[in-house]
Amino acid sequence: MRVADSVSSLELADYQKAVRTILCHPLVTTTWPDPGALPLVRRWAAQLRLDLAEVLGYRLVTTSDTARLLRVQDDLDQSQPALTAAGRAFDRRRYAYLTLTLAALGRSGTQIALSELADSVAADATRISGLGMDTERKPDRDAFVDAVAWLEARGAVRTADGSAAAWANDPDQAEALYDIDREVTGALYRPTRVLQHLGSVTDLLDHENPTGFELGREARRRSAARRARRLTLEQPAVYHADVDPSLRGQLRSPALAEDLERLTGLTLERRAEGVALIDLSGRLSDTRFPSGGTVAQTALLLAAKIAEQAAKAAAERLPAATSAERRAGVAARIDGALPERGATAELLDPTPAGTAPINTSLPGTDEFEDEDTATAEARYPFLTDAWLRACTVKLVADYGTGMSADLREDPDRLCARAVALLASLRLVAPVDGGVLALPLLGRYRSVTAQVATRAPRIAPPAQTTTFESGT
Repeated sequence: MRVADSVSSLELADYQKAVRTILCHPLVTTTWPDPGALPLVRRWAAQLRLDLAEVLGYRLVTTSDTARLLRVQDDLDQSQPALTAAGRAFDRRRYAYLTLTLAALGRSGTQIALSELADSVAADATRISGLGMDTERKPDRDAFVDAVAWLEARGAVRTADGSAAAWANDPDQAEALYDIDREVTGALYRPTRVLQHLGSVTDLLDHENPTGFELGREARRRSAARRARRLTLEQPAVYHADVDPSLRGQLRSPALAEDLERLTGLTLERRAEGVALIDLSGRLSDTRFPSGGTVAQTALLLAAKIAEQAAKAAAERLPAATSAERRAGVAARIDGALPERGATAELLDPTPAGTAPINTSLPGTDEFEDEDTATAEARYPFLTDAWLRACTVKLVADYGTGMSADLREDPDRLCARAVALLASLRLVAPVDGGVLALPLLGRYRSVTAQVATRAPRIAPPAQTTTFESGT
């Protein structure tokens, strides 16, 4: 079936805007992300349900006031955290308060006072070892208010009276009253698993085959095709050496480019090493690169230096961890913090003792798969931490007049943040002692930069400079 089969060429751009909206914002309400988003998604709801299910394996649920996209997770994604109003990522305490607040709202009526909501959350939090919530402590109140503000931005609650900020500063003298939107709160929390039954965080991942029974050849091919499309859509770049052999053929399939380009309006770029969906306008990207700011500009210049150094024949080459290996490492850290399941573990284990698990690998998924999938281990140029730091110090010396003062005075922190940005974009892979230069980095090999002079309104004795870069 062709993507957007019933959409005319004149309306295709509008349909693709609806696709990008629901992909960027899995919850759309009358106010979030903007008042025009819900009418747009509802207009194309029928076609969106068909295409998102067939192409990506996602399920779209719509009501009169919400649109909720239920996604299939293939990996443990840390790239899109909840953010405070100031743009800071939620910490563990704020995530816990957010979950408890949502639960408390589900037990409430149509209105609730902020102090009453705080007391309910505090009562639940004190029963959780290591968490707690004391409304007499300003840091706890601030964390709680950040969670409430996140829900308010999405329309789960609306301020009817008072001020949450004033309550956080002085709960004895201030109060806030909220109207609760039960439809939005119900749409927000839509787990695909009973969380109490999870033995590992990886149980939250891909559940296209929840029965555990062996799939037929055609079903395996379609499942692999959906996973390949999801990886291409959700990751900055997908390298052939990084994925299971069963997906390499799907990544090379012409249908992958045709489906994703028609669905999103973006362009798929193919290289020998892998594929990347290119978003020049930033319409579907959560991180713009290149972009402004000291860290992003430094990361761009550092990328050019790394690419230049990596091209030298003398560069040492090392293998990079595959996506499966990275996932296992992250899962081990998360699982180490999960509570013990105790005596109920055997009852919750879907695999009886002595029974081998069913093999759900996807060999031979389509005609584009290589006959011999045992490819040679990919090795990438290695750059040491010392080299990266020296390079950052040189960049600060050359362009520091345009950088923020706090980062200019702390090259180690600037280097760490720039490398972290490059790693999140799959341009480098952090390893012990340094990074590996990944193939996509070659796009930025020819980057140059200059410190541009602003024309002053009244000529001062010294020039004012800004930090810029170009390609």
